[in-house]
Amino acid sequence: MSGTTAGPGANLSALRGHNAALVLRLLRDAGEEGVSRLELADRTGLTPQAVSKITARLRAERLAAEAGRRASTGGKPRTVLRLVPDARHAIGLHLDRDELTAVLVDLAGTPVALRTARFDFGAEAERALTAAASEVKALIADAGGGGPAAAGLLGVGVAAPGPLDHGSGVLHRVTGFPQWDGLPLRDALARLLGLPVVLDKDTNAAALGLAARAAVPVDSFAYLHLGTGLGAGLVIDGGVYRGARTDAGEFGHQVVQLDGPRCGCGNYGCLEALCLAAVARGAQEQAARLLGVGAANLVRLLDIDRVLLGGRIALAAPESYVRGVAAVLAEDAARTNRPTVPVDVVRGGTRAVVEGAAQLVLAPLFALG
Repeated sequence: MSGTTAGPGANLSALRGHNAALVLRLLRDAGEEGVSRLELADRTGLTPQAVSKITARLRAERLAAEAGRRASTGGKPRTVLRLVPDARHAIGLHLDRDELTAVLVDLAGTPVALRTARFDFGAEAERALTAAASEVKALIADAGGGGPAAAGLLGVGVAAPGPLDHGSGVLHRVTGFPQWDGLPLRDALARLLGLPVVLDKDTNAAALGLAARAAVPVDSFAYLHLGTGLGAGLVIDGGVYRGARTDAGEFGHQVVQLDGPRCGCGNYGCLEALCLAAVARGAQEQAARLLGVGAANLVRLLDIDRVLLGGRIALAAPESYVRGVAAVLAEDAARTNRPTVPVDVVRGGTRAVVEGAAQLVLAPLFALG
């Protein structure tokens, strides 16, 4: 009966908003087939009267619409409701160290328009952010400018390399790019775009996107991203785990070799430094096993149910990385007499991060995130 409470101290308006989000989520999950008011009441634990009020409001806001009628076991046929995906839109923006990707999605998370451009994370901050804002504006123009995409635009979710503060929207000392330390990226982009902006780590954005779309059949998993850097997005008990200072997931900076090479973060023998060095040498199997060592540490620490691999390097040779990581996990499970945790590449491929960034904006509408 998750729809009947909203936690300690929730006021009436918050409770109403939470209940509406639960109904909206069920409408989204039902797809084109839709769902009846009685089914909504049964699945949320709300009264039929409460569901009728919520759905009337959602219809008035054009977020929901009738989707026909369904035969009933008794009495008159039931009216079925569905989500109206194009009633609202959100933008996802992925700022990688050398590339920018922007996507416009509808309420169902379906991409409507996509842009990719070169991006220099090492450039002066104002110039880099101006370039990013220009690409977002061009994306809106690609989708019709003043049409429905602009009229129903909820905001921009930005995924960037960490560490960063998700709560304040401020970047910290990104490995290799100390000039970004302390930059209020969220507020700076919001001023340039005139839109609400949400900022999170690239790995957290991907993990949120996977959880929000129910793309992973378990409640606890790790998304490991091997691209221009190495990081992790953690979903624990169905929610993204960001930590007390929203800085969890710095997976690549666990020290695995005390006398190893110096990492851009200042430590020696970090997993990221070792893994990227192996990639640079063309030692793909070694890179995969190193990634497996880090994954095994994570599995033992958090007792997660699944490991998903993403990022341009891992996705360029998915079979090799899945095989290498799975082998290390199987060896570790055999030594500790535990079940082997399955490993796979992420659904959505290289767009997992940018589409997850859009979910930073959409997820609260569906009581997720």
